[in-house]
Order: sequence, then structure tokens, then C-alpha cells
Amino acid sequence: MRFIHAADIHLDSPLHGLSAYPDAPAGQLRNASRDAFTRLVEHAIDEVVDFVVIAGDLYDGDWRDHNTGVFFSKEMGRLRRAGIPVFLLFGNHDAESEMTKKLTLPDNVITFSSKKPEVHRLDALKVALHGQSFKDKAVIDNLALRYPEPVPGYYNIGVLHTALEGGTVHANYAPCSRAELHAKGYDYWALGHVHEFQHWKDGSHIVFPGNLQGRQVRETGRRGAVLVTVDDGRTRLERLFIDVLRWESLVVDASASITMSDVARQIGLQLESLLMVDAHVPRAVRVTLQGRSRAHGAMFGKAHELRAEVLGQIAAIGNERLWLEKVKIATQPFTNAADVGARMDAVADLEEILAEAHSDPDFLAQLRGELQPFFGKVHADVKEDVPYLALAREGDFGALLRHVSPALLASLVAED
Repeated sequence: MRFIHAADIHLDSPLHGLSAYPDAPAGQLRNASRDAFTRLVEHAIDEVVDFVVIAGDLYDGDWRDHNTGVFFSKEMGRLRRAGIPVFLLFGNHDAESEMTKKLTLPDNVITFSSKKPEVHRLDALKVALHGQSFKDKAVIDNLALRYPEPVPGYYNIGVLHTALEGGTVHANYAPCSRAELHAKGYDYWALGHVHEFQHWKDGSHIVFPGNLQGRQVRETGRRGAVLVTVDDGRTRLERLFIDVLRWESLVVDASASITMSDVARQIGLQLESLLMVDAHVPRAVRVTLQGRSRAHGAMFGKAHELRAEVLGQIAAIGNERLWLEKVKIATQPFTNAADVGARMDAVADLEEILAEAHSDPDFLAQLRGELQPFFGKVHADVKEDVPYLALAREGDFGALLRHVSPALLASLVAED
């Protein structure tokens, strides 16, 4: 017996953090959740699975129009023609109270009630699925406590949308413990809500498949579902990587780089290495530069130039497979303040001025007056690109100077 366990599909949810950029892959962004779901259906048909389980958050909330539901019905129709039933549980994003628009689903889609836990049996397979959908978005009760006892002689699957024991970035909905789930005596727990793959094995297999498609830069790496095979009482899991656009966070050590061109070439080499795994999947990449580097000064205040350099590297690799979300410069000067001070030249004089400026109230007041008019014009998407903007907004120009001065000095030394 084989089935696919998926969750957190978020149909028609936008991918966050890319639309502000003019060269963003608009078509891929708009259709990513649908394309990933179509791939899931294709896997189910190709693998000839016995059924599919969706453990919550099929939708991302109420539909803008009925097209989302029509698309889902079309994909379910493909599974219906293949003789594959689908067991659907609703979570916090598609809770009963969240959805005002609905369509009659194909008869191969079996939903779990939100009123109480219920059991759906597949007698030919000797499988029993237990579950309860969310009635409201913020379910804080331990739903698992009310799930029924396992059906004797059957392979028992608990379907649950839960934060489990918390400790994640996700809201603590339907909390319960792994010990409680193991104690229930089910063979497999098909969970949803947490977007990272997790698997525990003790009395039961407890599994979060992760979300089907990463939607933002915090959801990096391979995404998909789980193919479960049960053979002679043994349960075996295989991850299915379904995502059609993958987020990557690339940390590059710029310690050995001297110029901005050196940094760009180093980034290019590491971007190429990303494509050694699943080269067919396009990547949206955030690059973070770290290390104490001689190139630190050359990059100071030149984020746009560095981005252009990296885009040049991507164009050479093949920009149909790579897209640059942003470059974050988190390097440090190669020379410290003491080294600069030893030069006994204009740079050293500037260092002395800057060292005093952060505690000079008249200078700070002048600086505030000159910069204040610009703060309201800064676009929200720029905040992460200007890491010290928050200090300026808060009026802490002394701290701002202490942070910026080393990079400014390193930039002047590099030009010298």
C-alpha cells in the first residue's frame, strides 16, 4: 500500500520578497503554487498510489475569485480518472470560518469534519484515517486528545494540522506532544502546519512533509511531499521534491577577495555549485557576504554596483535558472582602526574626527536635520538592504556613526 502525504500547499499564495524587483521572474512567481501542485498530482498518478492525504492549508485563505477552486477541482478530476481518492483536512489558513467561497468537490475528495474527529475507512486496503479540520483559524485546543482509538487490524493514520510542541516560527495552533501522538497507537501521523520536513519514529511515524513550494527566502532548500510505502507491516518514507522555484541562502566568505571583481567571481563559482543538485529547478538566491576582507572598503556604499557584478556572473551561468533576490554585505574591514591610525595622514585625521563626532551633540543635531527628510521616502523593501536605517529612524546617530565609520575609513584606504 502506498500513499502521498502533503500539506501547506497554499494555492495561489504569492511568493514574498521578489515582486519589488523589476527583473523578477513574474510568470514563475505568479504560478509557482499551482505548478507545484500539478507536479504533485502527476507524481501521484505516475506512482499509482492508493490515495493522497492533504494535512491542512491547501488554500492560503479566502479566494479572490472562484478560479482557485476551479483549478483544484480540475486537478482532483485527474486523480478521480486515475482512481485515486484524496483525504483533505483544513488547517488555520483554510479553516471553515476563513472560507466564504466554496465549490462542490469531485466525489473522490473526502474531507474531514470540523465539528469532531471522524474516521474514514478504506476496507479493501485495511486503512483507517482519523482527523478533524479546523473550524476557526486560531484553534488552541489539543485536538489529538479526542481522536478515536485505532481500528484493530487496520493501518491507522492520524491526520492533524498542529504546531506539535511549539518552538517554531509558526503559530502554536492545536498544540500537542509527540508522546501523546505515540501513545494514541496509530501507525502514522500525517501532520501539517510546520513548513520544514521533520520525521520522528518511536511507537508511530510522526511526519511533517514541509510545504510544497517555498514562498519566501526563509523557506530555503528542497520542498515537496512524502511518498509512504507500507509493505509487510513496515513503513518506508521517500521524500518527493516538488518545488518549481527554489529559494537559496548563499553565504560567501570574502576573506580572500581584494577587489569587488574578486568578490563577484567568488559568488559566481558558488552559484554554479548550487546547480549541481536539481539543476532543472530555477533558484531565487540571497547572497550574504561575510569575513574580514580587503574588499570591504571597495564595496562600501556600492550595493547597486555589486548587484550588477553578480547579475553579470548569473548571465554567464544562465539566468534562466538563477535569479538574484539580493546581496547583503556583512563583511568587516581587513585593517582595524589602530592600523589606519598609524598612517599619520588625512585618513588618520578623519578617523579622529569620526571618533569624536558620535558624542558631539551639535554635529549629531546637524546630521539629523540633513537626513531626516529622506527617511519617509525610503521604500519598505529597502530596509534589509540598509541595515542601519533603523538606528537613523530612531534618532540614534551616535550609534550609527560608530557602525558606519570603520567601513567609511576602509573605503578611503582601499581607494588610496
